[in-house]
Amino acid sequence: MNETGYGIFAARMLPKDEPFVQGHRACQGCIPALMLRQITKAIGRDLIVCSATGCMEIISSPYPFNAWGVPWIHVAFENAAAVASGVEEGIEVLRRKGRFYTGRKPAVLALGGDGGTMDIGLQALSGALERGTDFVYVCYDNEAYMNTGIQRSSGTPMGASTSTSPAGRVSTGQVTWKKNLAEIGVAHNIPYVATACPSYPFDLMAKVKKAVEVKGPALLHVFAPCPTGWRCDANSGIKLGRLAVESGLFPLFEVVDGQHKISLDPATMRKSSQDPIGEIAGYLFQQGRFRHLKGRDELIQAIQERVRLEWQKLKAKTER
Repeated sequence: MNETGYGIFAARMLPKDEPFVQGHRACQGCIPALMLRQITKAIGRDLIVCSATGCMEIISSPYPFNAWGVPWIHVAFENAAAVASGVEEGIEVLRRKGRFYTGRKPAVLALGGDGGTMDIGLQALSGALERGTDFVYVCYDNEAYMNTGIQRSSGTPMGASTSTSPAGRVSTGQVTWKKNLAEIGVAHNIPYVATACPSYPFDLMAKVKKAVEVKGPALLHVFAPCPTGWRCDANSGIKLGRLAVESGLFPLFEVVDGQHKISLDPATMRKSSQDPIGEIAGYLFQQGRFRHLKGRDELIQAIQERVRLEWQKLKAKTER
């Protein structure tokens, strides 16, 4: 068995169909594009996607081409959740009028980046969650507005240098802590919330299936490294995703009807499990956006302590 609890032959059981097809224009090593492959393979073609403006919209729909093999709607930066709510309600109206086929109801998926979700799309998302819309919302979190010039978002981590939080002799980059999107979703009392990362594909796909099957809103916060915006090697995205999870920076967990459950304990991934979380320096210094932190031990220690505190809070929630 591998570290996520799935057999080594699990890959042979994956669907062969590719609803997100080749030919898109993502950067080399783009992890959000890999995420879309995993998500759409898990759901299948019985799916309608509402995609906010962002990296995945830009790379998948350059006119006259399109990389989607399922119904796909491009919407404004801020209203993916609102449009998905309208799509879901429209399907229900057609079904009540007998004008929709009687088979399985298609899954409705809203898709937005960290900027389009945590910042300008948060109001629409909150409204959809509060109303109980039967849909799945996926936030692909590459920790900045990557398609418009690498501007900071409320998903940008402390200390990261971006074009609008630049590092310098005095500045240390981003000066606020990353927004906890998953717990914002939990606060809406929805049936399913989960975090995931394409570096752990079977965990991600299993959570997608759960999200589709629940009745009501489901929120997935997916950690999706961006080699271009993070200033790192194009082939390092999967490794960085694993390091983020193993160090405790991005814990994998799910919340079913308010009950927290950790999907992968970082301590099980290391030879020594005395410390519940790993050192973050090995993750930070493989990225150009954090290179200015070398020698700034006080800030690195503050980030490490914040990670430790958040992990302790999550563990406490699972033990209740």
